[in-house]
Amino acid sequence: MPAPKDLDPSTSLAALYGKKLRKLRVQAGLTQRQLGALIPIAHSRIAQYELGNEIPSEKVNAKLDVILRADGDLIDLWDHIRRTPIPDWARKYVEYEAKAVKMLKYVAHTVPGLLQTEEYARALLRISRPRDTDAEIEELVAARLERHSILRRDAPPHLWCILDEAVIRRPVGGCAVMREQLAHVLSQAQTPHVVVQILPFAQGEHPVMGGSLTLLGFGRRPDVAYIESSHSGELVETSDEVAAYALAYDLLQAKALPPDDSLALIRSAMEEFATCAP
Repeated sequence: MPAPKDLDPSTSLAALYGKKLRKLRVQAGLTQRQLGALIPIAHSRIAQYELGNEIPSEKVNAKLDVILRADGDLIDLWDHIRRTPIPDWARKYVEYEAKAVKMLKYVAHTVPGLLQTEEYARALLRISRPRDTDAEIEELVAARLERHSILRRDAPPHLWCILDEAVIRRPVGGCAVMREQLAHVLSQAQTPHVVVQILPFAQGEHPVMGGSLTLLGFGRRPDVAYIESSHSGELVETSDEVAAYALAYDLLQAKALPPDDSLALIRSAMEEFATCAP
């Protein structure tokens, strides 16, 4: 078995967490498989935590803290990680995003961050981070809105978004917030650099059902892919893997409604939110 990766805890909070978790596990005399069975989660998840590639959910982290007798150290560290405006696992992606000339996105549950309104973003952050203070939520909202400057540049990237139908049907923040959000998506879709498609429920299964996918193109350097779930993300730079995700995106484009039909469906959803309770 190869020697475990020697993490430098000064490089990121995720690396610090991974090093701390590995030290506690070894002190407890547990293998990754044994620790995973006690949670229970796959031992591969434990490996990813220890490599600094992922951060566990709050529930899993709390169990790790108890099992490894960390006396709250893992909970304190986890709290610090989740309060950073841009988490470690997303930081490199955000750096790439600012340099991209083309972005292809499939989003399963929410409007993409680059197209979110302030109230929509605030509603999402409040429900996903219930322990944060108002000031902490506002810091996160500001960080998200700051990214919108990418689309206001003199030469903005070409943004092609495929939204699962769930994105336009679920009333995040209530009907008024959702109407405003859908109106903003429609407005952005009228600009020459933004295209929006809807992937209808009726299309059934598809190759990216596990989460959301972004492909970034740069022109003079290889494309990258980014796979994201609610609490983690993975940047993919290996050419073969990026090509596989690009093919998956091509299949999604074929399944999705044409842009004009997609905008008509968004308008229909707006009308439904106009008649629902606030």
